[in-house]
Amino acid sequence: MDERRQFSRIFFDVNATLTQEDKVWSTKLHDLSLNGALVEQPQDFAPSPGPLQLSFTLDGSDVEVTMETQLIHQQGGQLGLECSHIDIDSISHLRRMLELNIGDASLLDRELKMFIEVHDQG
Repeated sequence: MDERRQFSRIFFDVNATLTQEDKVWSTKLHDLSLNGALVEQPQDFAPSPGPLQLSFTLDGSDVEVTMETQLIHQQGGQLGLECSHIDIDSISHLRRMLELNIGDASLLDRELKMFIEVHDQG
C-alpha cells in the first residue's frame, strides 16, 4: 500500500464508539492524527454510505473527543477513517495529545495549518 500520510500519527489504545444515525458500534482506537484514525472493525459493522461519528474519552479524564469521519478503507479487521469535521474543543484536545506524544510543536503547527487548508477547500 502506498504511504500517503501527511499527518503525524500516534499509537493510541483506547475504547471508542462509532455512530451512524441510530446505529452504534463499540470499537478500539489504534492510532490517531489530526486528520483521522485507525480503529478495530466492530462486529456486525454494516454502515450505510455517509459519515460516521467517532467518539472517545481520554484516559484519566472526562474529556471526550468527537469527530465526523468518512470510511476510507476497510482491511485486515481495521477501518481507516478520515476526519471531515471536528469541533474546536475536540481539535484542541487532540492537538495537545499529539504535541505531548510527538514533542514537536512546530511540526504540529504546520500540520494544523495544512488540516485547515485541506478542509477549507471542501
